[in-house]
Amino acid sequence: MKRVTVHDVAAEAKVSLATVDRVLNGRQGVKATTIEKVTHAIEKIGFTRDTQAANLAKRRVYRICFLLPSGDNAFMQMLKQEAESAADIEVRNRTQIEIREIPPFDGPALIKALDAIEADQFTGVVFVASDAPHVKQAIERIAERGVIPITLVSDIPGSSRAHFVGIDNVAAGRTAASLLGRFIRPQTGKVAVVAGSMLLRDHVDRRFGFEQVMREEYPELTLLPVLEARDDNATTESLVNALLTEHPDLLGIYNLGAAKRGLVAALKQHQLAGKVRIVAHDLTDDAREALCDGTFDAILNQDPPHQIRSAIRIIRALADGTSFLESQERIRIDIFLRDNLNT
Repeated sequence: MKRVTVHDVAAEAKVSLATVDRVLNGRQGVKATTIEKVTHAIEKIGFTRDTQAANLAKRRVYRICFLLPSGDNAFMQMLKQEAESAADIEVRNRTQIEIREIPPFDGPALIKALDAIEADQFTGVVFVASDAPHVKQAIERIAERGVIPITLVSDIPGSSRAHFVGIDNVAAGRTAASLLGRFIRPQTGKVAVVAGSMLLRDHVDRRFGFEQVMREEYPELTLLPVLEARDDNATTESLVNALLTEHPDLLGIYNLGAAKRGLVAALKQHQLAGKVRIVAHDLTDDAREALCDGTFDAILNQDPPHQIRSAIRIIRALADGTSFLESQERIRIDIFLRDNLNT
């Protein structure tokens, strides 16, 4: 079967090839009636654009900026390493990647970093969103400048972001509660939640999902007020030390943030490692070690390589005006126990 080309579109619409090219690329200077004629011709003859060939012909380059939190957050460091690896690989796909680090939990710094990105510099920007004041407005401004904003790990619904790349965090919280409740039963007592910051939507959603299941399915367990440790290990150790001193009969902890070494240190200091049931997030080296020695019971993981690759693919698709496969870009929640670490 003969492949339909732009020549066929031009012939059907009775316009020049240059006019078809201007319509396909959304350039100005084409009358509305002419655009309608070309669009009708495309639909009538079933023309499908070869985006890769078109981009090669135009020597198009996609430029993507990753704004990632600085510091010793092991999961964010994994994302940074994957973005660095992607930068080397994606060159062959005419994609240039730049990584800029910003302070964690710093709304003004995120706003400043977003405002510094112009459309003549980047095709899209990928960043960990915060619900700090005025972040939504910064996202709106960058979208208006023609840069594609993609939220990563933590979303900001209701904003002008083009897509969110991350797990369903409410479902993650519900999963954590279901696991922790099963680990604890038939005992009755207290359960604690350690978060990074309630300004991060992923932490808010995880806590919400966790509380839903705890209150519905495990009413015999008392949920203590959430502890915000800003994903800092020293702060986490201090807060958990105080928690265990005040509640020596604590049965379980859901660590929905990133600081796991501080949690492990506090548990060992109180000689409660393996006695208090723990569900945490992200299969980092310290989490793997804590699973192996029995300090942690389960880890909920999201795949950093998949997240980075997905963000890149989505920006290219949106820049080209093409669709992408939702099922391929869905980030799934993986559950790791000591028994399946090497599978």
